[in-house]
Amino acid sequence: MIKKLQSKKIVILGFGKEGIDTYLALRKLFPGKVLAIADKKTIGEFDKKTQSIFKKDKKLKLYLGNNYLAKVGPIRNGVSNGVKDYDLIIKTPGISPRALGGFGTKSPSALTSQTEIFFDNFPGLIIGITGTKGKGTTSSLIYEILKKAGLPVYLGGNIGSPVFQQLLALRLAPTFAPTNVGASAGKQGENFIFIYELSSHQLQGLKKSPHIAVFLNIMPDHLDYYCNFQEYQKAKANITLHQTKNDFLIYNSSDQKVKAIALKSKAQKIPFNLNKKISLLKIIKPKDISLKGDFNLLNIMAAVETAKIFQIKPSIIKQAVKEFKGLLHRLEFAGKHRGIEFYNNSMATIPETTILDLKTFNGKAISLIVGGSDKGSDYTNLAKEILKTSVKNLVVLGQGTGEKILDLIQKTKVARLPREFRVKSMREAVKVCYEKTPKNGVCLLSPGSASFNIFKDYQDRGDQFKKAVRSFASLRMTKLYVKNS
Repeated sequence: MIKKLQSKKIVILGFGKEGIDTYLALRKLFPGKVLAIADKKTIGEFDKKTQSIFKKDKKLKLYLGNNYLAKVGPIRNGVSNGVKDYDLIIKTPGISPRALGGFGTKSPSALTSQTEIFFDNFPGLIIGITGTKGKGTTSSLIYEILKKAGLPVYLGGNIGSPVFQQLLALRLAPTFAPTNVGASAGKQGENFIFIYELSSHQLQGLKKSPHIAVFLNIMPDHLDYYCNFQEYQKAKANITLHQTKNDFLIYNSSDQKVKAIALKSKAQKIPFNLNKKISLLKIIKPKDISLKGDFNLLNIMAAVETAKIFQIKPSIIKQAVKEFKGLLHRLEFAGKHRGIEFYNNSMATIPETTILDLKTFNGKAISLIVGGSDKGSDYTNLAKEILKTSVKNLVVLGQGTGEKILDLIQKTKVARLPREFRVKSMREAVKVCYEKTPKNGVCLLSPGSASFNIFKDYQDRGDQFKKAVRSFASLRMTKLYVKNS
């Protein structure tokens, strides 16, 4: 229980968004408690707001800089003594277990996470959603459906809302009426429903699984974080590993890796795939769905199957899906200017997502903006898909994975190659799209790569794209658009 943390000597490992949330929650619980923070950044590398925390809180111990783990507890014989000095290490998901080395291995029970604390202490029902792609969209849509049905539902996790402070607030909130999935009135907050978007990092090492698990897909990702693809799959499998026959697993049965994991689950299994989309189309017509692409149909189907467990009326589901416009930077429509449609999928951080995007717009003249930092992905299939689909212009942004894609394309013996453009900024990339994309064509930002080369993060990359699109749209420069160029 949370109260047991009072007697623990605690170090927060990693002080980003989640680490700060953990700190603020612990400080609310224990105003006079000494807490430790360890992070590879130096004080000067944090923003001013975080630096202010360090300055004002006199009961903080700081272990900062490149050797932060050694500073917490000197490493002797390959094992850190940090676990000797601290009873509990709350690790942020962004720190790879590989980066820890021997830190925490002397006493694995001392290593925990915000996710594990939430699962151990939340009194209500947890719906967990994972998948390499589609987690945010599916989590948000489930939230909108359940909220429209009047259920006491909350949303957080990997979607950008850390959960520790939410946990404290919900534990103090009044009890709601029972839900339709076996909850009974009585304990404070036990009828709340929490939709938890779960990354592989948050799932890794988790000792509990959600009551309702939604498993969308598995594709190679974060290979710079995990030892191999198998370790990544093992982390994802934790979403159902600890489920019982009283739990539910909603899974994409067309994904063979997901299906193999699902078959080992003890939970009640609810498969979905595109062959079963007739059940979705009985509820809502295609013209009423704003989200593009078959992959989004799968996300919607997963959300609808979740809603059915709560016996939500089809009319409510239909209205929620119809009103749902998607999330920022997830194949987001950024406008139609000079006859060109602009789409922002900055969240496409692996090549498999870009492949799905190209299939969505195949048949239209596509100007594709690709490239970014490398996470260890294989771009062979993306290069093939670029040549198979209607990509007319390939805009390579910055130095990085775009060069890999170009190299793979140039090694082929295909006669028709897309025109290639190398640019150094997002503004240059969008200018090329305005100049070279024919009328009724598509300018698609779908980098297939992480953003950490010339952007802060994927949000910054997407925001710069949209800003450039608006900027050129407002210019009265007819030379920017060449009809049927």
